[in-house]
Amino acid sequence: MNLEVGKGRSPDSSCLIVGLGNPGDRYARTRHNVGYRTVEWAAARWAIPLKPIGVARQGRGLVGPPDRRIDVTLALPLAWMNQSGPAVKAMVEALGLSAEQVPDHVIVVHDDLDLPLGRLRIKRRGGPGGHNGILSLITTLDTDEFCRVKLGVGRPPAGMDSADYVLAPFMAEEAPRVDAMVEQAVLALECLLADGVAAAMNRFNAKEPIADGE
Repeated sequence: MNLEVGKGRSPDSSCLIVGLGNPGDRYARTRHNVGYRTVEWAAARWAIPLKPIGVARQGRGLVGPPDRRIDVTLALPLAWMNQSGPAVKAMVEALGLSAEQVPDHVIVVHDDLDLPLGRLRIKRRGGPGGHNGILSLITTLDTDEFCRVKLGVGRPPAGMDSADYVLAPFMAEEAPRVDAMVEQAVLALECLLADGVAAAMNRFNAKEPIADGE
């Protein structure tokens, strides 16, 4: 498939979607793991079971309408967030993707401190922006050209360290907004697969954060 121009309608198309986070129940509901949660929701929606295989919990299936099925691998690295790169590189190689194919075949879903809670942003490329998981990917893959679905978790309160903030769970009152954001992110992934980056950016990047109670 070609995320750049929205191709990806042939049966032999393939895509690796990676949700970033930390493994283990201790981190499951933290802000840093919202990428994990999104891929888990996608797996449930698309009926793709995730099982521990090698370096990740992963599963593979066909996504989309019958005439536009895309071979999708969903993956949650079992490494710590700041060591995500080697796991993702191993999966890229296992799928037979070359370095030149990474921009068109890899989507990474992750949290973002610089976006308000509930806001999505899709990007084609870019630096790590202070995100250690993305830094690990860029360093290991030797490229910053892979698609990202960034999920806003907001900035920490004054006086709170960013590392402590992202490793803390969402507050109870934030839960509806987080769930709505994750649902939107799965729809954004479906748009990326079917129509490409430009269409997904036009549809989802302009969305305002979901208001509490909506």
